[in-house]
Amino acid sequence: MSRYLRHLPPLETLIVFEAVVRCGSFTRAATELFVTQSAVSKQIRTLEDSLKVALFERRPRGIELTAAGTKLYAEVSTQLEALLRTVTNLRAGRNGNTITVACTHAVAQYWLFPRLVEFSRNHPGITVNIHAGNDIGETSVAEHDFGILYGGGQWTSLAATPLFPEVVYPVCSRTLLVPEVHTVEELSQLPLIQLDASAWNCLDWRDWFHHFEFDYTPPAGATTFNQVTLALNAVLQGMGIGLGWEFMVHELVDKGELARVGPFAFTTGQADYLVHARHKSLSAAAECFRDWLVQSVAHQ
Repeated sequence: MSRYLRHLPPLETLIVFEAVVRCGSFTRAATELFVTQSAVSKQIRTLEDSLKVALFERRPRGIELTAAGTKLYAEVSTQLEALLRTVTNLRAGRNGNTITVACTHAVAQYWLFPRLVEFSRNHPGITVNIHAGNDIGETSVAEHDFGILYGGGQWTSLAATPLFPEVVYPVCSRTLLVPEVHTVEELSQLPLIQLDASAWNCLDWRDWFHHFEFDYTPPAGATTFNQVTLALNAVLQGMGIGLGWEFMVHELVDKGELARVGPFAFTTGQADYLVHARHKSLSAAAECFRDWLVQSVAHQ
């Protein structure tokens, strides 16, 4: 018998375990997996019996991971995600003419996708797959042909080419009536859409005002979103004034859908970079994509 079959619990129990932790309850996990709650409970019991350790503490208001459960989840979630990416690539028919690019949702939607349309027209024999997520970093990017990472350009394991600098300024919908703004103090009194960036590396209004040496505290009950794309959608709907990253909003400003508010712009010194693992040689298709993308940026 294989050592994996002999020593590892059934894969299905690990998949159910990951779903329970991520969903936060047996009931929500059952809904996601299209099974009954009792089926989920049975799988978790099977896993705990196999490991001979409790993974959850059952509380009156829900469940909590034990120390063993926390340790297992850190490993299981990482390995299942890696396995999913591999299977997805295989199903997509990965070959020398297929490349993958990892980037954030905002970069994928507002910057990369329009360029991919043109690239595909010019290079129909090369397929580019986008892996969008806001938790990408130096380690996860290395699993793809390329990544677009935000930062200072210094990554030990990655070669980096700058694509566009970070420039941030206030914007609002053309339909929103706002007074003329001359100072950041005046701006701070207007309805600002808040961005909760506590879980990731991103500016919020407090950071932005701090650059202009103004101490800003969001008012209680202010409209708040935890994603840049959601905040921008709120701006487009006329809900208030939001922070606009130039790579996302400049075309909307040029089209007249958005308007800049005030004469302020914060160039942070950070940028987004096209990166790839230093130790991996690029395929001919990957080199073609890299050269085309860098050249398209240079000609903007």
